[in-house]
Amino acid sequence: MATETALAEVSEHHFVHRTGWLRAAVLGANDGLISTASLIVGVAAAGADHHALLIAGAAGLMAGAMSMAAGEYVSVSSQADTEKADIAREAHELSVNPAAELKELALIYETRGLTPELALQVAEQLSAYDALAAHVRDEIGISDALNAKPVEAALTSAVTFTVGAALPLAVTWFSPLPDVGIWVGASTLAFLALLGAVGAQAGGSSLLVGATRVTFWGVAAMVATAAVGALFGIVAT
Repeated sequence: MATETALAEVSEHHFVHRTGWLRAAVLGANDGLISTASLIVGVAAAGADHHALLIAGAAGLMAGAMSMAAGEYVSVSSQADTEKADIAREAHELSVNPAAELKELALIYETRGLTPELALQVAEQLSAYDALAAHVRDEIGISDALNAKPVEAALTSAVTFTVGAALPLAVTWFSPLPDVGIWVGASTLAFLALLGAVGAQAGGSSLLVGATRVTFWGVAAMVATAAVGALFGIVAT
């Protein structure tokens, strides 16, 4: 108890524990914004009416949210399965050959700068406390902050995609038909810049870099879909 209290008093604030949900949240919101806005801009460039734009945007929102949730769940579940298999394999190795595993752990600490004697002492003490946890963390590289959480990733991606996609859809609803593409494009770039800055702030990185890179790809996506929509609009007429 005293050790935990002392650790809490000197503990520094880091951002790595956020990487799991933050990656899914930023990816979901970013994809919702870009894909839905690009879809609306492309369909608008083809000459569709206001009703068709709203239907396209709403369909894109629903399909994208479900796709993001399914994709994240399957992807992160595969990662979680791999982690579980590695942990089970390590537990088996510890049960059948603990001496070799102890030497392996000591070697890891030795390569990180400890003397052989100190590395062995550290390995012995950590193994006495929780051998499997020590090997999972220091040999395999799995920690509580970084381990896979499929349900969390799926829900985060679906919700944030929906929020991101709802923004250009709302702009479409309130914008006059001749200028829908302009309003959606401009507002989406503003939303993307804000999203990039928020994500960078949550992750402790540069706000300018975070805002710039996401806006760049948003511009590229909307320009591409607008070109395709305009091309099909010309062909249709």
